[in-house]
Amino acid sequence: MSQAKSGYGAGAKILSVGIASTGLVTFAYFSVASHALNDPEAYARISLLWSVLFVIVSVIYRPIEQLLSRTIADRRARGFEANHPLRTPMLIQGAFALTFLAVALIFRDPIQNELFDGFAALYWVLVIAVLAYAASYFARGWLAGHQWFALYGGLVFIEATARLLFAVAVLVGIAEGQSVVAMGMAAAPFVSLVVVPLAFSRRPKESTSKKQDELGLARGGRFAVAVLAIMLAEQTLLNAGVIAADLTATDAAVTGYVFSALLIARAPLQLFQAVQGSLLPHLAGLEAKQGKAEFEKAIRITILAIAGFALAVALGLVLLGPFAMDLLFDDDKTFARFGLAAVALGMGFHLAAGTLNQAALARDHAGTAAIAWLLAAAVFLAWMFADVIDDELLRAEVGYLGAASLLCALLAVVYRRPASTSPPAA
Repeated sequence: MSQAKSGYGAGAKILSVGIASTGLVTFAYFSVASHALNDPEAYARISLLWSVLFVIVSVIYRPIEQLLSRTIADRRARGFEANHPLRTPMLIQGAFALTFLAVALIFRDPIQNELFDGFAALYWVLVIAVLAYAASYFARGWLAGHQWFALYGGLVFIEATARLLFAVAVLVGIAEGQSVVAMGMAAAPFVSLVVVPLAFSRRPKESTSKKQDELGLARGGRFAVAVLAIMLAEQTLLNAGVIAADLTATDAAVTGYVFSALLIARAPLQLFQAVQGSLLPHLAGLEAKQGKAEFEKAIRITILAIAGFALAVALGLVLLGPFAMDLLFDDDKTFARFGLAAVALGMGFHLAAGTLNQAALARDHAGTAAIAWLLAAAVFLAWMFADVIDDELLRAEVGYLGAASLLCALLAVVYRRPASTSPPAA
């Protein structure tokens, strides 16, 4: 595969198509499920199950995806095409999965009875799906590190399609009930692994020479724990506003209003995963080859594109935001146009921070980056519960903009630091 085809720009385009298509298929899954179940309470439980599952796997498994992506790309840039160290990432991934399993079994009663209204099938779908995604996210990191982005996009698309078929089966009458719809979440990550044999057929032949730069458990563990902290902080930025509104608002409907407003940030952030997936291995390769100018050029181009996108969205929301929100959401709330624009600008800072975060990971500054994320998340939490602004929706909109801009500034400082002088995590 040529460098042009496997580089950052081409990879981002391929992954963007794959993840955008996946997003549409995922939307179709929930649309079909709502019609197939024809029961608002059952559909609410399916939505809750997906939300809980998505947060858990994003937090505990993306660290290994990022570790593998960086490690393999770095080694390939330095001429090591085979014998990549996989033992340490496997051990860490297994530890995360077993920790989840232990917690899920210990707290089975409250999860099953309070979260899922006593439906044991939903509890077991959550457990099986989380464990299955350990393999799926490991495969994603392995594919990203080799810059096989078409296979990466195929993996996530197959996963979403497999999940959709379970909802379709209920809709057409082949099966029935929320349990079958939910089972798609557990089956999908297993089905998606069909791309792995194809990827194995592409890998270079194993070398008989001794492995180079073996990844130690201590070093890999520090990286994974730092990224896990980053994932927790990011989920805090996305969800703390909704949770705080739910706990402090006297009107229960406010929680929904805050969630709807913050969807302006959620959708682009999900699509940006495609850019992140190709950016980290690209930057790791440039860093390994001492390509500082190209490294900074990739960051600069990405941030300029983000700035243009965020400003366009903010302007559009100033002009049409209240009308669009009234059209999209069935409620009586009239959203303030400048509050929506604040969320759009916050989304821009958040995306820019994500770009700078990938640069920090590529330069082996995961720990410092994690501190920046945790600080921004803590400030946002404090702001949401400080009751400085009486209107919970406006407080969340302003707080998100402030926390995201603070995060971006902190990561800009991290970005200016030179690369780690210790051997790269390969």
